[in-house]
Amino acid sequence: MTATPLALTVANLLLRPGFGSRRTPDRTFDRLVAAAGQADGDQRFVADFRFLLRHWAKEENLTPVGWLSAQAHVRRHLTNRARIRRLIAEHPAIEQEPVERPVFVVGLPRTATTLTHGVLSLSAGHRCPRLWELLTPDLDPTPEQRRRAIAAARRMVGGIDLFAPGFRDIHPLLAEGPDECTFALPHTVMPLSQARIPGYRAWHYERDFVPDYQHLKQVFQVLQYGRPGPRRRWVLKSPMHLENLDALRTVFPDATIVWTHRDPVAVVASFCSLVEHGMAITVRPLDLHGIGATWLELLSRSMRRGLAARAAIPREALVDVPYSWLGSDPATGAPKLYEAIGARWTASDAARLPEITARPSGSRPHSYDLARYGLTRAAVESAFTPYDALRAQVERL
Repeated sequence: MTATPLALTVANLLLRPGFGSRRTPDRTFDRLVAAAGQADGDQRFVADFRFLLRHWAKEENLTPVGWLSAQAHVRRHLTNRARIRRLIAEHPAIEQEPVERPVFVVGLPRTATTLTHGVLSLSAGHRCPRLWELLTPDLDPTPEQRRRAIAAARRMVGGIDLFAPGFRDIHPLLAEGPDECTFALPHTVMPLSQARIPGYRAWHYERDFVPDYQHLKQVFQVLQYGRPGPRRRWVLKSPMHLENLDALRTVFPDATIVWTHRDPVAVVASFCSLVEHGMAITVRPLDLHGIGATWLELLSRSMRRGLAARAAIPREALVDVPYSWLGSDPATGAPKLYEAIGARWTASDAARLPEITARPSGSRPHSYDLARYGLTRAAVESAFTPYDALRAQVERL
């Protein structure tokens, strides 16, 4: 890692006076839930986030910016949940909104899930949620509400770019670009990319995720309800879905699963690098070998669960996408992808393909090394042996 950006150093100094609230996380949480509001029957939802914040606060190397980030994460989910529950109470027909035949792009992170999602977003018949919508899901906004929501998303992206300039070279975020369900799902492993939270990880392993996906469906029903024009097919994405395909399919039984594939040796090294850049904002000092051990376990566990759930997915509802389809020859791979999900690839889509596949202006190539995180090729290959057998079949497609 390069030296800590000056902006991050200054922010930590300015936030230090409030850092002591980390010692009383329940009091901090009470303030957050009082500001967000709470719907009747949501005691379990709220209690789960109290548990998360309580354990997040125990990270001994958390920085003031890291503590603020933890609170912001919890506040956003509490606020969005309260708003969605209020909207459903006011408009019960929201829960009758059909989310028909959605497409979910899944796979390990760094397997071109973002690129695949972006390519699928080109179709006029597809509806991909924008980052600003996922951060602030609401009914069809007025121009002023839309402006404020987009501005808030831009501030979040701007903060990441300011505090971790290398992050955008690895995973650029755009306030108005299509983004992933991770921002709307109540609980995923992503807090573990911001801090070491062993209590939350153990809790996460035992969690029933069906209620999380029921909430996710309500998010899309809210974003769909009352909008003008014909209803479009939702195209959704998150690498975090891989570990919970059973829960996803319980809530979205007619979903098409688009599963992207890549060599896990490259995946683990690349993702550890991404985590390092993001965690450098929230934790100091970093434990690079700890990042490697944690994410090798989390990613291999996710794959094992994904492979177990895969057996129950009807063949016609599963599309395997080798990395080569879009990673090396998108002009050939994109039409194949559209055909596989039963969509029509048009000349208009083809004309816009370069804007999706091009690297962002000014970005630098991403380099990464397993050894930096205390890992070896042999260790990764051993952890992913069953998956590599499947990937060998997929690569022949």
